[in-house]
Amino acid sequence: MAEPGRSGTTSAPRVGADVARRAAGSAAAGCALGGAVAVTVAVVAGPGPGLTGYVSEAGIAGSGHAATYRIGVLALAAALLLLGAALPPGVWAAAPALLATGAVFTAVSGAVTCSAGCPLPPFERATTADLVHGGASIAATASVVFAMLALAVSGSAAPAVRRLAGVTAALALPLCATVGLAMLVVGRGAVVGVLERLVLVLLAAWGLATATVLALKHRQASSL
Repeated sequence: MAEPGRSGTTSAPRVGADVARRAAGSAAAGCALGGAVAVTVAVVAGPGPGLTGYVSEAGIAGSGHAATYRIGVLALAAALLLLGAALPPGVWAAAPALLATGAVFTAVSGAVTCSAGCPLPPFERATTADLVHGGASIAATASVVFAMLALAVSGSAAPAVRRLAGVTAALALPLCATVGLAMLVVGRGAVVGVLERLVLVLLAAWGLATATVLALKHRQASSL
């Protein structure tokens, strides 16, 4: 027979870890929602060129909503980091590592602002800050999409998490490829502007949905 209290001593760390992951998932959902709202407000209310410009133009120095934009981007970076912490043990290590990488590059893109119009080659002459900002934004997006792919094939992740990751990655990959091609072929304009926004909406929605699923899953597990 097992000694009295033995099961409690072995399950307590597990319950504590579940509570910590649930808290991380809840915090990630809050940061994702708050960050998305802040960025949206900055983009919509700002004096930018609308759908023909980049989202990052809302954060240009001197813009009336630059602070709101940067706070939103940093909140999204925190959401990625917390989302990685909320993943269950046994998940393929590439997933949290890629989310952490995405968080770092997202924070860099928020900290390093681009110049007016956020010019990028090959059609526009870019400054060093423009290249750093643009490169960090691209790297952040790629890291998050690859994290989705890693989660989609990770057997330790919940089925709902794998489905969300797989479906979103299937939608995001062709959109990202089209954005990259459009930037090289036609440059800044309505096509790139609309596609960029679609990609960012997908990523934000995935982060919010996945964080919510993880928070609820850990809550159910800790209540058993």
